[in-house]
Order: sequence, then structure tokens, then C-alpha cells
Amino acid sequence: MEILIPISLFAALFGMVYLYLSTRNKERLALIEKGADASIFMKGANNRPPMWKVILLNLAVLLMGIGLGVFIATILDKYTVLGDAVYPGTIFLTAGVALFIGFNLSKDLDKK
Repeated sequence: MEILIPISLFAALFGMVYLYLSTRNKERLALIEKGADASIFMKGANNRPPMWKVILLNLAVLLMGIGLGVFIATILDKYTVLGDAVYPGTIFLTAGVALFIGFNLSKDLDKK
């Protein structure tokens, strides 16, 4: 019975990738059949920053936010009577703020 979990996970991932690729292919073929130039698929690719820079920026800001959350949670736990529940709340709050900041930094990186 435990074998069904990895099989269903693999099937779901395969189904999503297959659906994405087949739909993209059908859309492109339909555009080409209607006379659209194939170069529209490459438009804007040169103006964007590389994907690894965006991922690295967001990961760095997220990890800094988590570290800040742990630091603030430790201070709150030591000097208040909030208890241990302060850790997940503070960590998730600062991680969310960090993701928002990373998103805005990525938008600014895209403008350059």
C-alpha cells in the first residue's frame, strides 16, 4: 500500500509536465499556422536577467529573513512570556516579508 504514494506522486508530476509541454506545443503550432512569425517565442528573452540570478537573489533574501526571524524570536522568548509559540510565528512572518522584498528586488533587477 505504501508504494501507491510514490507512484501517484510520479504520475501527478508526469501529468503536469506532459500537459504543460503539449499545450505549449499546440499553442505555438496554432500561432504559426495563422501566419505569426516564430520569433515571437524568443521575444523578451534577451532583456531579462538570467534565471539563476533571480533564484539566488530570492533565496539569499529568504535565508536572511529566516535568520532574522530566529534572532527576533529568541529575543522575544527570553524577554517576554509569550512562550515557544513565538518561534514559528516570527519565522514565518519575517520569511514572508523577505519573500516580498525579494520579489520587489527581482522586479527592479528585471527593469535594468
